[in-house]
Amino acid sequence: MSQDALNLSPAHSSLFLAGMAAHPDASEKAESRNWFEEWFNHPLYLQVYSHRNDDEAAQCVQTILALTELNQKNPASHSVLDIACGAGRHALEFSRLGYNVTANDLSPFLLDKAKEAAQNQTLPLRLSCCDMRHIPTSGEYHLVVQLFTSFGYFECHKDDQLVLTNAYHALQPDGWYVLDLINPVHLRHTLVAHSRRTAGELTVVEDRAIKNGRITKTIQIIPTRGEPCSFSESVRLYSEREIRAMLHQAGFAIEKITGNYQGELFEEAASPRMMLFCRKA
Repeated sequence: MSQDALNLSPAHSSLFLAGMAAHPDASEKAESRNWFEEWFNHPLYLQVYSHRNDDEAAQCVQTILALTELNQKNPASHSVLDIACGAGRHALEFSRLGYNVTANDLSPFLLDKAKEAAQNQTLPLRLSCCDMRHIPTSGEYHLVVQLFTSFGYFECHKDDQLVLTNAYHALQPDGWYVLDLINPVHLRHTLVAHSRRTAGELTVVEDRAIKNGRITKTIQIIPTRGEPCSFSESVRLYSEREIRAMLHQAGFAIEKITGNYQGELFEEAASPRMMLFCRKA
């Protein structure tokens, strides 16, 4: 999709596309196309995950604002960066509450959906289309969030560390970074290896496995008409000890860890999520 295709009418001049040049160069892309580049930019992606809950996103945002105490400050004077925002569930909620929001994602398709939702709801939203390894390290944000298992995509551990370092440098002094991960201990006890469900007119068959420190999922999509297709997802699992060490290496001080989107205390054996609240030291 060209940059022109994402331009807006004058009535929505506060919503614009930024950061296109920060995408990995063409030679790098031609060498190897990552699973997330293909799958997150496919039209069927949002149909397969149409069950995702806007109320859950709103609850998550409220928890973040309460635990960082940003809900006690004027939102109009605070900026938020949502890394790997997808179709913008969380970014739109921050904008709805009055924050100055930049929604980042690698997928032009998902950013276009976020743009459409912002236009429909008359919400200002700044869009940044780039790989999370190349987010601008401008030091302008009061809050950077990376939510709903949007970390650990890369094969190389150093790339994940780079994302944390870039998030650190994107923040103002004393700014907050909130990183939301799967709790690997809980996942190992609750993993559903095989499932079959419907999503509209699609049949979705999902197979999951934990191998070599990653959770992988193969998704077969069977339409009522046409040929089946399949995609894969693969995310590195980080233990609490491992991610703490990486965040400290990036420069962060970890203030608290919650185990779900309601803000309950993290318990390694029982919490489905591991949401780390970090301060730029």
